[in-house]
Amino acid sequence: MTRSVGVVIPTRGDRPAQLGQAVRAVLDQRYAGPLSLVVVADGADPTTVAEQIADVLVPRVAGDLRNHVRVLANRRTPGLPGARNTGIAACETDLVAFCDDDDLWLPGKLDAQARALADGGEFASCAVEVEYGRRRTVRLAGASAVTAADLVRSRMVMVHSSTFLFERGALWADESAPGGQNEDWDLALRAAERRPITHVDRPLVRVRWGASHYAGRWAERIAGLEWMLAKHPELADDQRGAARVYGQLAFGHAALGHRGLAARWAARTFAARAGEPRAPIALAVAAGLISAPAVLALLHQRGHGI
Repeated sequence: MTRSVGVVIPTRGDRPAQLGQAVRAVLDQRYAGPLSLVVVADGADPTTVAEQIADVLVPRVAGDLRNHVRVLANRRTPGLPGARNTGIAACETDLVAFCDDDDLWLPGKLDAQARALADGGEFASCAVEVEYGRRRTVRLAGASAVTAADLVRSRMVMVHSSTFLFERGALWADESAPGGQNEDWDLALRAAERRPITHVDRPLVRVRWGASHYAGRWAERIAGLEWMLAKHPELADDQRGAARVYGQLAFGHAALGHRGLAARWAARTFAARAGEPRAPIALAVAAGLISAPAVLALLHQRGHGI
């Protein structure tokens, strides 16, 4: 029997066009089982959010909003993890899926992942198509499973929150994540520690980086990385993974103008792995040779982040 799926889309209500497109892409999935959608308004008026969705879904809106889409207020900790958990709690389905309000599911996403989970998996991801400006870059994992060791060594951008499909009740978002930073990486790590993540290595989600809430919020990004290091000490045990995180911390401090801290984290980066490129990039930003936004723009055009 095809299992039922509840889809959770958190939103702040500040990008109605993208939200409507995300909702439409979910409802357009050709999935044989029962499908429902919960849009969680985080700090926004649910009635206003419902109207935004209706404006985009016309003329199909009456049936879809009444039969398939619920709009709820975030009843838990303000922020992305609390909104996700509000949505999970509202689902009465076999499986739960996430989609960010600025991303798009591509045709066949849900069916492909549900079929892959039918072989005994608990948590699934898929490859992504990163969109930045007019450029789209496919990011593949090159594997049909993702382990905890993989996620320690590399953040693996394709294991993205908008790709998550998992058994309801198995996992919840950690609401202690500072500013919601890295809560998806933490969730994926905890899932992979239970059982390797089932991965469909086809680009079935379009991740649109240009509209991210987190771009440039360096203090929160630093706090989120420090939170991950404290919660997952195994991150410091893998030299490659540790160097990546230390380099990101160096870059974040450089972006904030904290030259001393940037230099100290860069030194830790070099000590962990001499060839880690984030350290010299962070030092260049700290020295004023290039700006942090310029670095990110160059990386994002190639489908990569810092």
